[in-house]
Amino acid sequence: MKQFLLNFIILMLLSPFIFAQNPAILTQRAQATVVDQWLEERIQSVLPQIMEREGIDMWLIISREYNEDPVIRTFLPATWFAARRRTMLLMYKAQGSSQVKALAVARYDVGKSFKRAWDPDTEPDQWKALAQLIEERNPKKLALNIADNFGHADGLTVTDHEQLKKYLSQTTMSKVVSGERLSVGWLETRTPSEMATYKHLQTIANSIISEGLSEKVITPGVTTTDDVVWWYREKIKELKLDTWFQPTVDIQRPDPESKEHLRSFAVRPESQVIMPGDLLHIDFGITYLRLNTDTQQLAYVLKPDEKEVPKYLNDAFKVGNRLQDILTSQFITGRTGNEILKATRSIMEKEGIKGSIYSHPMGYHGHASGPTIGMWDNQGDTKGAGDYPLFPNTVYAIELNAVVFVKEWNKEVRIMLEEGAFFDGEKVIYLDGRQKEIMAIPRHRNYLGN
Repeated sequence: MKQFLLNFIILMLLSPFIFAQNPAILTQRAQATVVDQWLEERIQSVLPQIMEREGIDMWLIISREYNEDPVIRTFLPATWFAARRRTMLLMYKAQGSSQVKALAVARYDVGKSFKRAWDPDTEPDQWKALAQLIEERNPKKLALNIADNFGHADGLTVTDHEQLKKYLSQTTMSKVVSGERLSVGWLETRTPSEMATYKHLQTIANSIISEGLSEKVITPGVTTTDDVVWWYREKIKELKLDTWFQPTVDIQRPDPESKEHLRSFAVRPESQVIMPGDLLHIDFGITYLRLNTDTQQLAYVLKPDEKEVPKYLNDAFKVGNRLQDILTSQFITGRTGNEILKATRSIMEKEGIKGSIYSHPMGYHGHASGPTIGMWDNQGDTKGAGDYPLFPNTVYAIELNAVVFVKEWNKEVRIMLEEGAFFDGEKVIYLDGRQKEIMAIPRHRNYLGN
């Protein structure tokens, strides 16, 4: 009994550290419940708001099984992994109404909101049933997912478009408009419920990053960057999470033969053995509850005679933090991505900061719809996506790099950073804070001394 009590006390003393290192992750069943609850909340709140904002009273999304429109996937219930046969979702907002009527022109209800509106026994022709529902409601604007600038909003296939033209009257077809901005608005706008959880999602990502860039995973002189990459992949699966891209781990080092600071982002870095004195960079993202993270952070491998990260590297790191501040200070509702980039680069030039800005929206997708704020291979205007304005209640990957000459290395160091952040309409709030100093490998242990 005494041993049991002793074990219990030890567990209680250690539990804060255990839980701090392993943020809670819901079971698959609980995740499905949350996803479905969020979807109903979004249909009732976000959908009417965006349709009203864009002046569209009817939205039609059509997909065939395993050839899904990117948008329809965000309307499917958690237990659906694909459309079924040909799934047609019709959303109609009557003038003056605060709600949207959601119909499924399919053999089944689609989730809770989209009620089955087609009886194959009464009308075997699905297209004819769809056309009848549309004509009866006589929309002023019928939005289809046809888009020039955002691939997420361009999901209607040529086949389905041609079929639609065969069944709708010329009068109704004349009312067809692009649903691009409607789709983007739906995809990018986050609800209070989603935002309450997004911080936790980023905390999970940060926890995994920190563990991977530590002595728990890395043995200098033995572990390779590819070893760490695949450790991350295994860890993601172990935690029953998903990722939307292959992680990257790369090295910058003082060796004059090392050219990593000049590598094009179009080329994945080669695997290298991690050594003391290396500056490590991770690019990492997870998917959880249909939301995504995208994070880049830095760590340094201490040499035998070092107890902390060299000051000159942390000083260089601070330039990256300053560049983040400059960028986020230019987030103003209604300003386009191109305008934000131009204003940011103007301040960079005045302060003598060398670097690049390539930030992007996040949400249902890692590289999501919304204003593009620079690209790694284009620091000028991005036509189309860069002309889209900034709206409140949206999430971004604040992604950039500052290039700093480090005299101790006699070369430039690229401080590559990326942190998830929420724009509430007035200010940018980092989801789980942001890295303010370079992580040390191994971590500092106060109880050890010379």
